[in-house]
Amino acid sequence: MAAILLHRSRFMYADGALREMVLWQVPRTVYHPSGLKYRLYYGDVEGNCLVRYDNERGKGDHRHGIDGEMPYRFRDVETLVADFLADIRRIRGE
Repeated sequence: MAAILLHRSRFMYADGALREMVLWQVPRTVYHPSGLKYRLYYGDVEGNCLVRYDNERGKGDHRHGIDGEMPYRFRDVETLVADFLADIRRIRGE
């Protein structure tokens, strides 16, 4: 089975910050036990990554932030997106 794009969105904030969310359905493997591959990115106008969630092959589910890289416990897509958006609100001081 080839990867199937489930969602792709790109949003630019008034201050030039960028939010991107991309999710694919992929075969369930040891690398993607959920059957999902994802990349959720938020960066500033200068292109600096402020937070990113992804499940890169060989690394599994994890989160990159200004405080470094750490494992992320994937539960479901709804929780993933909610956690990501909460990080953005926190970073933006909202």
